[in-house]
Amino acid sequence: MATRGKQARTGKSVDKAADKARYHHGDLRQALVDAALTLISEEGFGALTLREVARRAGVTHAAPYRHFADKEALLEAVSQQGFRTMSREMRERMARVSGPLEQLSAAGVAYVLFAVRHPPHFRVMFGPHFTRPPQPDAAEEGTNAFQLLVGCIEAGQAAGLLRAGESRRLTLTAWSLVHGLASLLVDRQLDDAMRGAEAAEALAVVQTRLLLEGLMRPEAGGNADSR
Repeated sequence: MATRGKQARTGKSVDKAADKARYHHGDLRQALVDAALTLISEEGFGALTLREVARRAGVTHAAPYRHFADKEALLEAVSQQGFRTMSREMRERMARVSGPLEQLSAAGVAYVLFAVRHPPHFRVMFGPHFTRPPQPDAAEEGTNAFQLLVGCIEAGQAAGLLRAGESRRLTLTAWSLVHGLASLLVDRQLDDAMRGAEAAEALAVVQTRLLLEGLMRPEAGGNADSR
């Protein structure tokens, strides 16, 4: 009969072997990110610990430290994934239309829809969870979406459709509107949030058109109706 110490060592060996298998298959890091998102969605940030994330991912409590030094590092990975997904969805929607105004509207609608479809990501991306400056690759992911809006604004200015001025200031105006709308929907402060993504999309289309009317040069009025 195995002694208690031998049984304990054997149990740990099994757990380590299981973790090692997951690690070599390359899915441990993603499994931890997915578990963190599920935990945030179900129980909120207060319940988030590396130990609980490990339990939900089916690995030992020490396994997360192979990829994340602490909880903040895990949240940074969640944030980076969110920004990457959001930027991709913005590009995909922008590719369906042509013209800087149409693309600016498409980018704004995609931004709002991302938040509605991925609320845990959105809350991590823009929540007060980080005490350290982001890593260079994470910071780059965070600026991609903003740069997409900057590019649309600058293209609209170059075409004489949008107001002249410092492009980043106009971009901040656009970002403030779509981010505010996204936040209201995610926090269920609007009735449209209860009616699903389709209602949120319709609202976002209307709001981005109103935004364009405010950003357009007066003599360019009437060109924002094609979105």
